[in-house]
Amino acid sequence: MDLKNLSDAKRGQKGKIHKISGDSRFLSRITSIGLTIGNEVEVIQNNKKQPLLVFGRDTIIAINRNESERIVLEVTE
Repeated sequence: MDLKNLSDAKRGQKGKIHKISGDSRFLSRITSIGLTIGNEVEVIQNNKKQPLLVFGRDTIIAINRNESERIVLEVTE
């Protein structure tokens, strides 16, 4: 099993969300935009000074760098 922070994933990598850590406010916001444990995502953009863009649940989601460091991805491709 290859685990990495979402912030370290490269463009085009796909995987399932393995773990999300943070306070209840962060967890509530992240799950409300469709990012939940077990959800499959694909990294669309990961430029170091811009928000991370992921494709999941038929939509593109922007996540800021700090938030993407709290999400652990099980890389499948």
